[in-house]
Amino acid sequence: MTLLSVDWDAFSGPRELVFDAPIWGTPDRPADRLDAWQGRARRRGGESWAALDADFPLYAGWQALRRYAGVPTFVTLSHADAWGWLRQFPGSDVLNVDSHHDLTSFSGDPARLRPGNWAGLGLAAGLIRHYVCLYPWWHADLPVAEGHDLQRTWGEFGPRLPPELHGRVTLRRQTDPDDGWPAAHEVKALLLVQSPAWTNPAHDAALTETAQALAAQPLNPPLERSWVHGFGAMKP
Repeated sequence: MTLLSVDWDAFSGPRELVFDAPIWGTPDRPADRLDAWQGRARRRGGESWAALDADFPLYAGWQALRRYAGVPTFVTLSHADAWGWLRQFPGSDVLNVDSHHDLTSFSGDPARLRPGNWAGLGLAAGLIRHYVCLYPWWHADLPVAEGHDLQRTWGEFGPRLPPELHGRVTLRRQTDPDDGWPAAHEVKALLLVQSPAWTNPAHDAALTETAQALAAQPLNPPLERSWVHGFGAMKP
């Protein structure tokens, strides 16, 4: 059986040639989770999060998560919280459906647990046996996205990953929204991750509804980023 990790940014992402999209790289600070999204909406003349709809859609595929009803499910704010989940099931194989490989970070202390390196550190610590990053299907249309060119992506981070871990890592991209999802009986536990610095606030409600449908236990509650009088508000 495998552990299934699903980052909401596998569904909540940009269209091609949206140059202020956080998928290309962003910190994960409170301002990146809310203020940066307000700025994107204002640049589009927004009076609500609806101004983001054209450039930041909710891609198909998230509805498939309801097939895992009955599987032990957890929901959290950031992949930096993933170790609390991994420690419950040490030494398991992990399938991570994500717009980012999360194997190594390109700045800061490489030993400090962050959303961008939790999987690499988990492999090194023996918490993960084999790791598969399954990029979403829509990366095929975004030339700069990690999942567009897997050979290029491996070339960017592979040299930063200890050589002894290379054989325990697989990268692939979905061919369509239904590709690559394991059967429910093959999943030991599921982790839903909001990643609010990377995901459109307009899609918070869909994440909440999905987590509720799966009776997800919160590790670190996701945010509900509402628009109030032209300004966003975050609620845990």
